[in-house]
Amino acid sequence: MPRAELTQRVAIDEAAKQIISLLQRDGRMSYAEVGKRVGLSEAAVRQRVSKLTDAGVMQIVAVTDPSQLGFYRQAMIGIRVTGDARSVAEAIKKIDQVDYLVLTTGRFDMLAEIVCVDDNELREVLHGSIRTTPGVVDTETFTYLSLEKEHYDWGAR
Repeated sequence: MPRAELTQRVAIDEAAKQIISLLQRDGRMSYAEVGKRVGLSEAAVRQRVSKLTDAGVMQIVAVTDPSQLGFYRQAMIGIRVTGDARSVAEAIKKIDQVDYLVLTTGRFDMLAEIVCVDDNELREVLHGSIRTTPGVVDTETFTYLSLEKEHYDWGAR
């Protein structure tokens, strides 16, 4: 089910926004502490978090530094396709190294972020998987040189 359909099942009231904001800043914060700050019981926070995660509104995950885990090459790949980009996206998102995939407007039909061990793996993913996918017409690779900013605490405005 598309994410937009999932999020319509859960009310995003002020308390839910506060819970999301707190967990974006510290995903390890206890439900008791979240409850104190939001004015809800621990059980109520647990229930709301469960509903928010089950509906796909949010995920609670460990964010890692890929290079410290042995993945020294990251890149964003702009992909142009022919035909229905959604069907091409179905194939691209099955590639293990793709960690982020969006359909876009403008110069590219989609953008795929990939995380690889090294340039050899990047080459194999690009030439052996992405460019050989039916419907892919052209790609442009933007290799990451350094990560200058990454944050996930932008809140639930």
